[in-house]
Amino acid sequence: MEAFVSAVNDVVWSNALIYLCLGAGLFYSVLTRFAQVRHFKEMCKLLFSPNTSDKGISSFQALAVSLSGRVGVGNIAGVAAAIGFGGPGAIFWMWVVAFLGASTAYAESTLGQIYKTEENGQYRGGPAYYFDRCLGQKWLAVLFAVSAIIACGVFLPGVQANAVGNAFTQVFGDGNMVTTSFGDVGSFKLVALAIILIVLAFIIFGGIKRIANFTQIVVPFMALGYIVLALIVVFINLDKVGDIFYLIISDAFTAQAGFGAAIGWGVKRGIYSNEAGQGTGPHAAAAAEVDHPAQQGLVQAFSVYVDTIFVCTATALMILITQQYNVVGELPAGQFIVQNVDAATEVGSAAFTQMALFSVFGSFGQAFVGIALFFFAFTTILAYYFIAETNIAYLNRYFKGSIPLVIVKFVIMFMVAYGMVNNSGYIWTIGDIGVGLMAWINILGILAIFFVAKPALLCLSDYEEQKKKGGKIIFDPVKLGIKNATFWEKRLAKQSKDAE
Repeated sequence: MEAFVSAVNDVVWSNALIYLCLGAGLFYSVLTRFAQVRHFKEMCKLLFSPNTSDKGISSFQALAVSLSGRVGVGNIAGVAAAIGFGGPGAIFWMWVVAFLGASTAYAESTLGQIYKTEENGQYRGGPAYYFDRCLGQKWLAVLFAVSAIIACGVFLPGVQANAVGNAFTQVFGDGNMVTTSFGDVGSFKLVALAIILIVLAFIIFGGIKRIANFTQIVVPFMALGYIVLALIVVFINLDKVGDIFYLIISDAFTAQAGFGAAIGWGVKRGIYSNEAGQGTGPHAAAAAEVDHPAQQGLVQAFSVYVDTIFVCTATALMILITQQYNVVGELPAGQFIVQNVDAATEVGSAAFTQMALFSVFGSFGQAFVGIALFFFAFTTILAYYFIAETNIAYLNRYFKGSIPLVIVKFVIMFMVAYGMVNNSGYIWTIGDIGVGLMAWINILGILAIFFVAKPALLCLSDYEEQKKKGGKIIFDPVKLGIKNATFWEKRLAKQSKDAE
């Protein structure tokens, strides 16, 4: 089974996808004249826009929901895996992915806003919607929706839960061993699983509002606390920081683990972490209540910075400064290029991060990583559910009924349980396949949309022009030549009628 999963992953995550992700980011960066830099101040301002409604959530809530998907296991265990398999230079390529990916996040999230719909009193949108409405390719929309449901409902939740289980074991040990279908499992891990399933069921049966209200409190609090601890580690070892940045940048091109390994792991873990181009961010972006689609596109671009430049860098600095890591060579298999810690330490887990904080803060640091991982992973699972729910809502126009959504809720809960108690090493590989499938479809789709209609760029130019003139911001898709943006057409007509 593991060999088959690895073979599929090698096909999905070929060099073609890695360079396509980088190329798409560069493509939109150039076309938007590096909006991710030019509009940084505007991004920060838009974060705290008070707009909300019974049907939509605020920009900050949408940011929190999307960050709950972006800030997860990839920021703690994923960074450790990137260093362990790709060397310190992999972090440089994570930065590159974040910088370029911010423009991809702008484009896809703006498209999510332009082509969103109102269904059963909630805003819905995402790649399936803009492939349908902009490209007119229903088959591609259905293909993405199905792949998103499979990835977010089946493949990805187990990765988050598996990392939580490993972190709990690292902090608390196994406790009494309990025999299950997957082998012997520690009682502490089972207690953690029970807590996750109970709270998960309560929230996912409450809809997007309940998810948004939960994530807007938990995500900023945990991310800030995590970054504060990282800053303490940095300040304690301030004399080493220059050498660490030199190591990251120099190794990006000389690469301890090989140049291809550094790029491959840096890009793969970067995309897994910040999700730019993957097609997940537009779902939360579409749910936001905004005056103009470009506003939420810029907010989502900022979320990539928060995820990678802040949180992932915090993890990398802690691991590298304290030298709590190993680097594994590909050939011969299992040979260490760098070995600073016990050879038995699992490279693809959060162990490096926990060991780094333990070396500075003792047992508190190790426990904090476990707690942070618990909340990061849990909120990411919520985001996965929301994405699966949105794509089921899209497919419901073809296959009516409420049963598919109920099935997905229980499947996600089952996969959380499976991932938590299963110690198989290929659980991360399964997650990579899920990410890769969505990324292939979404990136090819948004590149095709540019050549068909350029709506994301038209939106940005329109927003910039209105900001220069001052006054009330509105969005008129017909004026811009954007077709099938029916939600905005109806909103503008209503605003005009109310003004009479």
